[in-house]
Amino acid sequence: MRFSFQTTALILLSLLLFSCSGKNRGAREYLSEAGEAYRKGNYSLAKLKIDSIKILFPKSFDEINAGFTLMQEVRMAENRRNILYCDSMLREKYIQLNGMLGRFDYVRDERYQEFGEYYPKAYPHQSSLSRSGIRSGVREKGVLFIESILSGSAIKHNKIRVTTSDGNFAETLAVTSDGLNYRFNTQDKAYEIVRYTGDSENGVARFIYTFRDHPVSVQFLGNRTITVAMTDAAKKGVGDSFELSSLLLDIEQLKLEKEKSEALIRYLESRNQ
Repeated sequence: MRFSFQTTALILLSLLLFSCSGKNRGAREYLSEAGEAYRKGNYSLAKLKIDSIKILFPKSFDEINAGFTLMQEVRMAENRRNILYCDSMLREKYIQLNGMLGRFDYVRDERYQEFGEYYPKAYPHQSSLSRSGIRSGVREKGVLFIESILSGSAIKHNKIRVTTSDGNFAETLAVTSDGLNYRFNTQDKAYEIVRYTGDSENGVARFIYTFRDHPVSVQFLGNRTITVAMTDAAKKGVGDSFELSSLLLDIEQLKLEKEKSEALIRYLESRNQ
């Protein structure tokens, strides 16, 4: 007859607890408390009690072995619960996402891009070259980026600072990489476009989102400084992008946590075969 992992753990625990020997009473008490915590779903306490047996009673080999078996069951139960939690949260997040995507245009060039990008409709990407300012977008996996666009001037800017009227500010890091910092000219105008993402974005989008209801100015920092006011549409575009990025990153993190729990369960089941 083949016993389940859980049944084996409980049988070993019961045999030890009802042993008439008093030699390892302290270890058995810890094991009993671990089993009770496990049955109540307090997995952190159960693991703490099991770990304590090895530390406090290093010669209680039977209890240590039973604790090891119980620990595997605790870890199984803990990860099953985590999967249920992730599934529940993912359902809620996807409902939020479906309601939010209507505020964005999705763009993907199948020739060059494995994943696309979302651009806020509040500040259309294609028409953003018509004036100096900040536009934004979100990659499909949730990474946010902002771009500073300087139209009609050539100052070789490589970073920006955004400020409020009362002196609060945030500033990107300098970007010098080809492809992220580029300049071009048309027949009648010069353009400079710099993309900030990850570390180089340095919290500027969060700052704009926080002060979206206040006047915000953008300073283009290069050979000289040019300052322009952010329009309400530009602030809303960055704010929408920030919200979408936060949501997509939450979804990716939940998916990762679920995958980790599923992988650990498969590993524990393979050890019991």
